[in-house]
Amino acid sequence: MTTRKIDILLSEYGESHKNATNKLIHWICVPAIMFSIMGLFYTIPFSFITERTILANWASVIVLLTLVYYATLSLPIFIGFILVGGAMVAGNHYLFELVNSYNINYVLVSIGIFVIAWIGQFIGHGIEGKKPSFLKDLQFLLVGPAWLLHFIFKSVGIRY
Repeated sequence: MTTRKIDILLSEYGESHKNATNKLIHWICVPAIMFSIMGLFYTIPFSFITERTILANWASVIVLLTLVYYATLSLPIFIGFILVGGAMVAGNHYLFELVNSYNINYVLVSIGIFVIAWIGQFIGHGIEGKKPSFLKDLQFLLVGPAWLLHFIFKSVGIRY
C-alpha cells in the first residue's frame, strides 16, 4: 500500500503539534488566521465590478485557488473546504457589512484578528518547543487547516 501525499503532509505537520495546549490554540487560531486573511482579500475591490457581493470578491477567488490545492490532496478534504471556505467568505461578507455600518475599517479588524491569532500560534509553538511547520515549507500554511479538518472527519468516520 502506498502512502498518499495527504497522509505524509498531515503526519509531518503533526510532528510539531503534539502538545495538547498547542493543539487547542491551533483549533482557535488557524481558523481565525484563515478568516482574517479572507477578510483582507474581501476588502480589495474588483476593478471590473462596482458592487462587492458574497460571490464577487477576492476572498472567493482565494478560496477557489486553495480548493485546487486541496483537490490534489484529497477529495473529502476538497469537499470539506468548499463548505469551510464558503462559510468563511459568507462570514466575512456579513461581518464586513456590519462593521461598515458602524464606520469601522474592516481592514483594521482583519489585521487585528490576524496579529492576535499569530501571537497565539507562536505562544503555542513556544509551549510545544518546536518551530511552526511553515518555516520549513510554506505549503504547511494550507496543510494546517486540512490537519484540523482531518480530525473532524476521523471523529465522524469519514476517510479523508
